[in-house]
Amino acid sequence: MPVEHHPLTTEFPEFVDTIRLLRAGHQEFRQLSDEYHELDDQIYRIDEDIEPVYDLYAEQLKKRRVFLKDKLYRMLREATAH
Repeated sequence: MPVEHHPLTTEFPEFVDTIRLLRAGHQEFRQLSDEYHELDDQIYRIDEDIEPVYDLYAEQLKKRRVFLKDKLYRMLREATAH
């Protein structure tokens, strides 16, 4: 099964414009999305066996990515609700 990246613009295509606006003008969103993308890259490397790690550590990274994705989604929904 091919391993894929999960950029926010692919995960939330309906929010592409909002993602760009928030990244440009909302420091917390930018920091969280940067962390999300760094984790996504690291998880990709782990899943491709480029960067081997213990399974428990990989699972912790994936849980953090899900947490960030949920938080970023809430921020996107809030930004578009106004």
